[in-house]
Amino acid sequence: MRRFFLYLSRHAGLRRWMETHPSARRLTQRFVAGTTLEEVLAVCATLQSEGTFAALDHLGENVTSLSEATGSLADYLAALDAIAARRLPATVSIKVTQFGLDLSEAACLDNVRRLAARARETGSQVEIDMESSLYTDRTLGIATQVAGEFGGIRCVIQAYLRRSQADIERLNRLGVEVRLCKGAYDEGAGVAFPEKADVDRNYTVLMRQLLDHGTYPAIATHDGALIDETIRHARENGIGVDRFEFQMLYGIRRDLQRKVVAAGYRLRVYVPYGTAWYPYFMRRLAERPANVFFLVRNLLR
Repeated sequence: MRRFFLYLSRHAGLRRWMETHPSARRLTQRFVAGTTLEEVLAVCATLQSEGTFAALDHLGENVTSLSEATGSLADYLAALDAIAARRLPATVSIKVTQFGLDLSEAACLDNVRRLAARARETGSQVEIDMESSLYTDRTLGIATQVAGEFGGIRCVIQAYLRRSQADIERLNRLGVEVRLCKGAYDEGAGVAFPEKADVDRNYTVLMRQLLDHGTYPAIATHDGALIDETIRHARENGIGVDRFEFQMLYGIRRDLQRKVVAAGYRLRVYVPYGTAWYPYFMRRLAERPANVFFLVRNLLR
């Protein structure tokens, strides 16, 4: 089922049909906060009232022109300005293919630099998502270069990739913040661990590595056992609640989100918005069978 939904996420014709279908909002509202900046800011204000931080993701990836990349930058600059004006505890989260990496690495780097500069001015931060393994080296190159110039960069590392321990060791040495997640792309067994148990085992190793040696890491998971293990390791090693945060996705495991906040830990919710929601939505369906059941229930209403 996972591979099936990941295959559908790359289907351009189905994407065009889904993103323009009149019922799309009803299907996506569980996982996507809205289509406009104002809608997502309202969600962030609600999260703030609940003691929760936010990371805004203006959905989009693999743009096909540099003008589209410039448009993505403009959208994110507007988001940073709005976050500052409303004094929201929020960051922005980007994909480098959304900023033009497929077209020009130099242009992409310039776009990320401009965003990082505005984030520094407004007191926010840029989180750089990780895409498929085809982009890992270039994404890390941009993340480390911009972090060295501006600070305020957190880069995703995916626990299912076999290379991730070495990547984290390097980022820790450079003082670059890391968001640790499991990974949601279709990768071969030579690149990624194919079995969930191996991914979970590696996630635990990397989580400890980040808590012990990293710079304010974000532990991004909806797995209650991994959250418990993170808390246990932090307590046993005297790692205070101000030295890391948990991250979860908007609309997934709200019960667990409330539990983490009630226990006194920092939580940041990744809040996607915009009209280019289809690839993100299909990856969420691929991750958990419960998400597919949610979709079916809504289709039958």
